[in-house]
Amino acid sequence: MDNAVDSKPKAALSDYLAAERTLLAWLRTGLALMGFGFVVARFGLFLQQLQIVRGAPPAKVYGWSLWFGTALIAVGVFLNALSGYRHLQLVRRLDRGDTSYSHPTTQVVSVAFFLALVGAAMAFYLIFIKG
Repeated sequence: MDNAVDSKPKAALSDYLAAERTLLAWLRTGLALMGFGFVVARFGLFLQQLQIVRGAPPAKVYGWSLWFGTALIAVGVFLNALSGYRHLQLVRRLDRGDTSYSHPTTQVVSVAFFLALVGAAMAFYLIFIKG
């Protein structure tokens, strides 16, 4: 009379809520990256306007800020898509009753290293920019 499908205990509500909180935290991180990327992309335009207000002609185009900003926006979009995909995988595993979910932290570590790389490149660019 025991059904083999029901032999695994279903995940608790707290497991689903924890998964949803994690998803929302990753979505906030992705949105923050996209917002910061937009600000960085428009930073070059701000510097050109600042030169015009000072009375000097905008002699240099600040094109690197566009590339840094676009890279941050792209990472934010990718992070949101990846987070949604991983959340769906986790919910499916919880639905099957598999509560021993162990996942690698490659998403976190790769985002941290990418942001460190972009930050170092931006610092290098701002230090060595010729005014």
